[in-house]
Amino acid sequence: MTKSPAPAKPREAVSLGGGPPTPDAPNHPIAVSCFGPHATLEKIMPARGSLTAMNIPIRKSWTQGEFFAWAASQEGRFEFDGFRPVAMTGGTAGHSVIMQNVHAALRSRLRGSGCRPLGPDAGVATTGTAVRYPDALVTCSPFDRDAMTIPGVVVVIEVVSASSGRTDRILKVREYAAVPSIRRYIIVESTTAGLTVMEREGPDEVWRVATLTSDDILRLPEIGIEIPVAEFYVDIDVQNETAAGS
Repeated sequence: MTKSPAPAKPREAVSLGGGPPTPDAPNHPIAVSCFGPHATLEKIMPARGSLTAMNIPIRKSWTQGEFFAWAASQEGRFEFDGFRPVAMTGGTAGHSVIMQNVHAALRSRLRGSGCRPLGPDAGVATTGTAVRYPDALVTCSPFDRDAMTIPGVVVVIEVVSASSGRTDRILKVREYAAVPSIRRYIIVESTTAGLTVMEREGPDEVWRVATLTSDDILRLPEIGIEIPVAEFYVDIDVQNETAAGS
């Protein structure tokens, strides 16, 4: 009499990433592989002392406090997109000259007015926990000298560069619109003489957009000053948009 074979021993459930066991490993997509039908999990992924099998770490978003603590020890400049640091690449000499002209124009007109120009190391808290560092900003609100972000920002100015174009023209347009106090966002071109000016009268309004050339006057009624656009381009050789389009 032929002896019936013993019933096959059920396979043990396989635990993936420290979670509950998965049923019947051969039916799991990890077990069906080109390693052959007798391959074990250990052959597919050797065990390591520091890793649990198939346990892939997920990077946790940074907090704003973690970003500030980390950025304080860095030599380069970084912004915070709400999840991780974003490096701010160095600008050209022309970019630097234009930025200095912007600050000089603001300082000379705002001195004694109660409003102060700051930047480029003054932070603006935008959407969520994101922090941006515009090339220039104006606030008319008091602030603590140790503050990491500036309250009551009314005007924000970015001198655009080849590497910052998308961020300045798209991402920051939305982020600065989310700051209730901001009334005007100005994008200053660095290869031609021209501005893109976004303005609004209240936090619930959408931006109204205008473009200016070197022949125009930039009017900033929210801080009570006016600046000829050409003043931003003193000592820098750039093409006038009017001439370029003629």
